Amino acid sequence: MAIIKWDPFRDISGIQDHINKVFEESFPRIRIKDRDNPNLYAWEPPVDIFETDTDVVIQAEIPGVHKEDVSVEVKDNILIIKGDRLPDEKSGERNYYRQERCFGTFQRAFALQDFVDTDKIGAHFSNGVLEVTIPKPEEEIPVKIRVEADEEE
Repeated sequence: MAIIKWDPFRDISGIQDHINKVFEESFPRIRIKDRDNPNLYAWEPPVDIFETDTDVVIQAEIPGVHKEDVSVEVKDNILIIKGDRLPDEKSGERNYYRQERCFGTFQRAFALQDFVDTDKIGAHFSNGVLEVTIPKPEEEIPVKIRVEADEEE
């Protein structure tokens, strides 16, 4: 009987490929929209969400998108940011060595609190960053109600 030496690192690349596949299926970041045109992807712009003393602010990073190609709307208490980032007109004429920028339609949705005044939500676009400002609702101050009792007690 021949003795076969066991190499624990022999199958490590196969394991890594399997782990990558599981993560890609579980947490898809970029999904190919059109397999015939790999330049067009469904993409989600990264966002930062933070609060100030008076507002909740959402900043979406959307470089290369024109102001007229972006919309912000509220429907059923959900804030929706959507738009399009189109490839350069000359991109079809180029012979790329590598192309990592994604183009196509994007959409992000965020649930709002029930008592947000949607008429006061503002949006500003500058240097490829869309900033949506949502005013915080005024805190309700509890009203003390005096409890009265009958004179007999």
